[in-house]
Order: sequence, then structure tokens, then C-alpha cells
Amino acid sequence: MSTKQPQTEVSGMPDVQGSGTSITQVRGTAVLRANSPMAHERACLGSSLQIEGAITGTEDLQIDGKALGPISLQGHELTVGPTAELKSEIAAREVVVFGRVAGSLCARDRVEIKKDGAVTGDISTARITIEDGAIFKGRIEIDPAKSEATTEMEITGPRAATETS
Repeated sequence: MSTKQPQTEVSGMPDVQGSGTSITQVRGTAVLRANSPMAHERACLGSSLQIEGAITGTEDLQIDGKALGPISLQGHELTVGPTAELKSEIAAREVVVFGRVAGSLCARDRVEIKKDGAVTGDISTARITIEDGAIFKGRIEIDPAKSEATTEMEITGPRAATETS
């Protein structure tokens, strides 16, 4: 005996039975289950948007367009979409790169550069994953202690790391 879970329509799509995840993709449209808790809401900047200036926030963010300027998402995740082009100093809890980033990344927990992603700049994080096919040019500083405490860099924004001899 199976029971169908109630769902909430998003973008006018019909109800569908999912595979146990909070969001089910149906022909490119997200269907949100009413009884599934969402860990975080995610803001999106679409692929046709171009932003110049500082971006700050206290929620997860996905950027698919172009951004020029510092990005600070205190304790949250930044997803750089496959069509995104960022020229930014980035500070967040997690950064996942599918597109292109030029600038330094400071992630308290982790950085992931996916197979078609590209990062040119220094990375400071507790954990990092660089998939086969990804492009990275810069310096990496890995400090597992970063994931245990909020760093000054995340609060005040990224700045150049100092090297010791």
C-alpha cells in the first residue's frame, strides 16, 4: 500500500510523486513537497543579470549571471552556476563553482570546483574538492580549524592572505 504525499505547486506544474527529495524537477520546473522541511531557502540571480557592487546576505545564493564586486554570505552557501562569470572576492561558508570565478575565495567549510568550473585566484578553506576537468590557477590554503569557528574573513569580508616564511 502506498500513500501519495501532498505537494505544493510551483510555477503552475501539476502534482507529481517524487523520489523522497524535497524538490522534484519536472520538465525544468521545481515542485516543492509541502511536508518536506527545506534546509535553506536559496536566492537566485538569473543568467541575464549583471551586478556591479558588493553583494551581502544571510541566505544561500546561486548566481547564474555576471557579478563584479565582493560577495559576503555569512554562514551560507554560494553556488556559481554554469553560466556565471564572477570577478569577485568571495567569503561564505561553502562555495560550489560550476562556472567561472576570478578572485579569491574564503570558505569556512568547503570549496568545490566542478568539472566545467574554473577558478583563478587564491582559495582559503577547511576542505576542497577539485573535479577532473576543472580549471584552477592560484594558491590553496587548507585549514581544518576554519570549519569549527567563524573566521574574521567571513565577517569582515575577504582580504589578501599573508604568507609566512
